[in-house]
Amino acid sequence: MSEPPAGRGARKAPGASARGRAPARGRRAAARAPATRDSDAIPQLLLDLLTARGPSGYERAPAEIWRRAASEFAETSTDVLGTPAARVPARRGRPSASRRLLVLGHIDEIGLIVTHIDDQGYLWFTGVGGWDPQILVGQRVLIDTRDGPIVGLIGRKPVHLLRDDDRKKVADIREMHIDIGAKDGDDARVRVRVGDVAVIDARPVELPNRRLAARALDDRLGSYVALESARLVAEAGGSPWELLAVAAAQEETTFGGSRTSAFALRPDAAIIVEVTHATDAPGIEVKESGEHALGSGPVLGRGSTLNPGLFELLFETAERERLPFTVEASARTTGTDADAVHISRSGVPTALVSIPLRYMHSPVELVQLDDVSASAALIAATALRLNARTSFAR
Repeated sequence: MSEPPAGRGARKAPGASARGRAPARGRRAAARAPATRDSDAIPQLLLDLLTARGPSGYERAPAEIWRRAASEFAETSTDVLGTPAARVPARRGRPSASRRLLVLGHIDEIGLIVTHIDDQGYLWFTGVGGWDPQILVGQRVLIDTRDGPIVGLIGRKPVHLLRDDDRKKVADIREMHIDIGAKDGDDARVRVRVGDVAVIDARPVELPNRRLAARALDDRLGSYVALESARLVAEAGGSPWELLAVAAAQEETTFGGSRTSAFALRPDAAIIVEVTHATDAPGIEVKESGEHALGSGPVLGRGSTLNPGLFELLFETAERERLPFTVEASARTTGTDADAVHISRSGVPTALVSIPLRYMHSPVELVQLDDVSASAALIAATALRLNARTSFAR
């Protein structure tokens, strides 16, 4: 998720939460959650996506993993920005087959980019996307170079050497450097070039209660859910509408992949899959953010820029399928790809489904896997309820 614009209420606007459970009804049961060999296992595809490195504008590695997985059940393509898409055709003989539902999560992550290499061999850098600089001090990073990845260490002046006033200040990226062990500037410049990008060197870690910690959960989770919901729809024989799953590039910097995808694919409706702040961590004010605990299911966005009809369809489907969920309100923009998609061309009815996440924009982002599978099941079940008469006109 991108950082909200200054002064905006994106993701931090006053919100309300609601939980929904009701008896299932209708002809079709809930789309089943993604299957794994072990019900408690972390899906291998998700692990592969999280292990791949892909800061905004450099998403090729995770995008290729996503595209290969999608090609097992859908027609795939990749645009010039590096955004892969998967097409699941509509059910045959349906009069609504020409209508399209876009399900989009972004596949890029925040990272770092080298801006200068000094004569002592230190690399100076800035952030690709929004960072809390305190997180970076003392981290190990992987820098992607033309000769392959190399390890670097983020350093700053040791606390012992700081003046008393400086010890009380928050660390600034401009005061940090990356040490790759180079003996001097010439040695460093042989190994690294200005413009090389890096990510924190942090592998996924499985925790109790089906919880997973990793970097890049924002928003590999969204791209994974988009793909899994498409797979569930394909396994069900297709939706009455054509479904287009997309793993958008460059959300953390420009919304580039969602802008171009929504324009090129011309969807009749869109569901954006993102992460939002889990509010069961210490210090979070639920009266401002709503209640969205780990394990409480997908979070349905509701607000000015989001389509009320599509929200109601998701809400009713969650109740119908007995899927847990909460609701999050946004007063203005959402800080997600939904902000770009809903104003594409003449406008796209857009909904936002988010996954509760702790410690966003850090190397220890934390999620509960039940919320991930429930999000995919909800989106798939919603897609299966579309028909020729479905309208999202305001």
